[in-house]
Amino acid sequence: MALAAASLLPILSTLTNYEYYTSAGINSGLTADKPNFYLNDKEIFIYSGAVHYFRVPRQYWRDRLRKLRAAGLNTVETYIPWNLHEPKSGEYDFGDGGNDMSDFLHLEEFLQIAKEEDLFTIIRSGPFICAEFEFGGFPSWLLREDNIELRTSNSTYMNYVTRWFGVLLPILAKFQFTKGGPVIMFQVENEYAVSGKHDLSYMKMLRNIMIDNGIQELLVTADNPSRKTYGTLSDLFLMTGNFDTDPKTQLDLLKEIQPNRPTMTMEFWAGWFDFWGGKHNKKTVDEFIYNYEQILKYPASVNIYMFHGGTNFGFLNGAQNLKYDDENSDYHSIISSYEYISPLDETGDYTDKYWATKDLLERYNPIKTQLPEVPPSPQKTAYASVKLEQEMFLFDMLKSITPVYSPNVIPMEKLDINDGNGQSYGYIVYQKSGLTIPANAVLQIEGRVCDNFMVLVNGILVSPWLERSRDLHKVGTSMVKNSEIILSDKNLTEATLEIVVENWGRVNVGVYKQFKGLWQGGVKLDGEYLYDWTIYPLEFKSAWTNGLSNWQNTVSGSIGPALYKGTLTINESPQDTFVYMENWTKGIVIVNGFVLGRYAKMGPIQTLYLPAPLLVEGNNTIIVFEHFKPASFVNFTKNHIYESF
Repeated sequence: MALAAASLLPILSTLTNYEYYTSAGINSGLTADKPNFYLNDKEIFIYSGAVHYFRVPRQYWRDRLRKLRAAGLNTVETYIPWNLHEPKSGEYDFGDGGNDMSDFLHLEEFLQIAKEEDLFTIIRSGPFICAEFEFGGFPSWLLREDNIELRTSNSTYMNYVTRWFGVLLPILAKFQFTKGGPVIMFQVENEYAVSGKHDLSYMKMLRNIMIDNGIQELLVTADNPSRKTYGTLSDLFLMTGNFDTDPKTQLDLLKEIQPNRPTMTMEFWAGWFDFWGGKHNKKTVDEFIYNYEQILKYPASVNIYMFHGGTNFGFLNGAQNLKYDDENSDYHSIISSYEYISPLDETGDYTDKYWATKDLLERYNPIKTQLPEVPPSPQKTAYASVKLEQEMFLFDMLKSITPVYSPNVIPMEKLDINDGNGQSYGYIVYQKSGLTIPANAVLQIEGRVCDNFMVLVNGILVSPWLERSRDLHKVGTSMVKNSEIILSDKNLTEATLEIVVENWGRVNVGVYKQFKGLWQGGVKLDGEYLYDWTIYPLEFKSAWTNGLSNWQNTVSGSIGPALYKGTLTINESPQDTFVYMENWTKGIVIVNGFVLGRYAKMGPIQTLYLPAPLLVEGNNTIIVFEHFKPASFVNFTKNHIYESF
């Protein structure tokens, strides 16, 4: 007889999750040819939570997964980011690549820990993942191919996908449930119905590649159920749903599309994410409880997205362009925190949604297996303020960068650097020297700048500050087309012009031609095009940052882009903390060479989570790259502080 969630007679077991489903051996994986899922011939409701290994320090993986299991969940879900695992074309990093994010990429270790913590695993391997992540997980070097069309059966694109999957999938195949591993399900692509492509032959090709590389477990897709079959093929995949309201209607639609098959919510949105310059999103625990309970009562399988959101470290936040055009005309950058108002907060601490999840699963899960004790909350501290004692202006920073020379301005992706892979992240500086600039001369930048820019003349900032949310609609951002700036009220000769452009994160869904820098037109001075540019990639890789030596032992407080350096001394084992940047304007924070993330006074957040594994006992170097005006100190606090200006 089929089980029903909230059965009056639940199955009580002294066995672990794995023991319950595998004690008699493994004969089959997860099947979906009946109204409910069966795993190894035993009925199962999948109660999952999303944890992205690449958004959580490796040292915390076990803690987060144990907390997930202790809440009563039996499965963890994760995406796999192509851009991190193949940072250069044909070069792969699964933890030992020597890149700044390498320690976050030990995928096999994460999967092994999941099994050890008594969790099954859902893999969402893309190649597109969305995830509010930089470029939806795509490597930026794909943009160097002029004839590529992402998320289609385009041969150039599929050649790269086939090569990438040929490396990734054999690794994952070893961890399949039917081979003794934790992986019970693979999702193919992601929300393809809203891709704007609808090339279902592409979906077939992905399926074939997966099978050819040894994938045997259940293949699914995920979309909003109202999109029906625009993003799936019902004879090849099980469709799952993504939503956060009106669960019964959504699940009924899934049943209508695929009768007599299991219903599952792949993304039940526990919260939401924030944009720079916007308000902090809120989704109450009461909303969460009501909708989660409706899914459990249906009954349906469900994955809480996110159970633990983590952090967009470095430059890895995504963005949205709600007009879905290539111009970047309605661009909104996502903040570094991916806390997502989740059951576990960014530090792995418990929220009301955690206890609500645990309570609801105790009531509705028809199969009761052993759970671990709930682990203790993490230790957090507020370190003493760090005084910034050294500075370095843009001029001295550029001395340590090998420039690229180009007759015209070009985007960072097209720079012939990084072994022919271009520039992925950070800033790009366009420099033109020896200029004669008449008084009141106008600099004109054609098209839109991607994404924000600062203009300097002889090292002096002449462009507006990007300080408050209202400034996002002024000159200095992509919101303004054909920007114009008066460069000087005096006649200048032999002048140096610098345009510093920030890549504020590539859009993670719906836009695919995403070059960063200047690329939509030329640059004019009083109507005359400027040519022969010296271009500097300002990437902030740790090796470069740690090797800087042109520091001045003073902080002048001058206006304009510059680095500021101080030392945080810790006399005991480090603890988690938050860098509090309210007194600064806009920029990035770097800790021991690692780009922690972005800050902006406009809000909605004024803090950056700094996990203990990024610190050392002893001296820690704190560097701030500030766009406009520095403060004297970097402060710390024990929690996030949300405030908008």
